[in-house]
Amino acid sequence: MEQPDLLPHLFRTEYRKITSVLCKLFGIDHLETAEDIASDTFLAAFETWTYKGIPANPTAWLYAVAKNKAKNHFSRNATFTDKIVQQVKDSTPLEIEIDLSDQNIMDCQLQMLFALCHPAISTEAQIGLSLRILCGFGIDEIATAFLTNKETINKRLFRAKEKLRTEKVQIEFPGEDEIDKRLDTVVTTLYLLFSEGYYSESQNEILRKDLCLEAMRLVYMLVDNEQTNKPYVCALLSLMCFHSSRFDARKNDNGEIVLYEDQDDSLWNHELITKGVYFLHKASQGSKISRYHLEANIAYWYTIKTDTSEKWENILQLYNKLLQIEYSPIAALNRTYALSKANGKHEAIKEAEKLNLTSNHYYFALLGELYTGIDDKQAIQNFKQAIKLAKTESDKHLIQKKIDKICK
Repeated sequence: MEQPDLLPHLFRTEYRKITSVLCKLFGIDHLETAEDIASDTFLAAFETWTYKGIPANPTAWLYAVAKNKAKNHFSRNATFTDKIVQQVKDSTPLEIEIDLSDQNIMDCQLQMLFALCHPAISTEAQIGLSLRILCGFGIDEIATAFLTNKETINKRLFRAKEKLRTEKVQIEFPGEDEIDKRLDTVVTTLYLLFSEGYYSESQNEILRKDLCLEAMRLVYMLVDNEQTNKPYVCALLSLMCFHSSRFDARKNDNGEIVLYEDQDDSLWNHELITKGVYFLHKASQGSKISRYHLEANIAYWYTIKTDTSEKWENILQLYNKLLQIEYSPIAALNRTYALSKANGKHEAIKEAEKLNLTSNHYYFALLGELYTGIDDKQAIQNFKQAIKLAKTESDKHLIQKKIDKICK
């Protein structure tokens, strides 16, 4: 891999590791210091590698420079050193061990995940900090993911960091009595992180995939850890595998969304589907059914392209259970589509119009789809309203094609 491609790749994979280990060592009060040292390490790599070439082992080079910069920081800042040395017993600044072994990196990242997903800060802040510190995303990328600007993101992250400081949040695994309650927050954050990518209204396809893959990476870490390998965590990973299996089929060569019924199933990733089935089986070993179990089961049926009454009846019943456990307007809207496939469009139209989601373009797009062939004039009106509400050109173009098809 050439330098122009290598450094961004290493920043994405190694920045988070360096930051997590240093933040664990320094404490949450000095999160910015950990970030600064990690950033300075990559700046040094850019400056040095440009003139001297890429070293034989770039990752080891980064780790060595990060360690040296951290130790230099200890030496320069006496006040900082005094506080940190107390935490690391009798070590002197230059003797402090900065452990960048694979096991310590994984432990630190998991502990950081629990710290960043502390219920004291908002969900948006939890996701933003996770993207920044654990996923290596830049402020521009986070702003794009949230469809906002850099200033808003910087303020949000600053307030969140201050809140973590004032709450004196520790970078550690919660105790046994606390871990299940905190794990719920962590899992919710990762679910939303994945959804932010999978249902992104950003037109940046690469970013959308990156969000999903980073969420999956963090859930894999939870599954690999004995304390956090719970059935509902496996169910979430199963759900992510099933959804991700259809990435390559969800957009055409022009970057336009391809709806489920039009997808080429030969482009589906069957290895990910197999993994999804494996983790869904692992998830079934518990006694409690979570929303992730039900959503993973729904996603499983969507990996079966055959259009049968059994398939849609199963999906419909799963949505019924999901809405009983945790109601959401989007789940209700998705249920209506399954209802149309299982029981016909007329019944689905009645249920859909009860939802009255007049600020959601998917609502009008679905009504347009349901009315097509029954009342084409009404279908076109709904599609036009969907275009008005749609936020991306890709969505608008897709809906316009539906109108054009009716008008032919």
